[in-house]
Amino acid sequence: MRNRMIAYKRTVTIQNPRELVLNDLPFEAGQRVEVVLLAEESQSDDVLSELQKLLRDTQALPPARTITDEEIVAEIEAWRAESREGSY
Repeated sequence: MRNRMIAYKRTVTIQNPRELVLNDLPFEAGQRVEVVLLAEESQSDDVLSELQKLLRDTQALPPARTITDEEIVAEIEAWRAESREGSY
């Protein structure tokens, strides 16, 4: 049977990504604790989420759905031909 766990929450800002120092904890010396770290989403994660939403929205537009595989292949081949000629 597992012992009852007491939750203790503290929010800190990481100063050194190689260590985390917690002081003045409400636990006794030798007491076992379970540590779970939860990070806030960084701004870059928000930007990525916005980009993914933009791409989904763009792909849902009617013109994006009417492009055929053949048109995509032709566009790629045209781009490659221009790249080989050095005029892209």
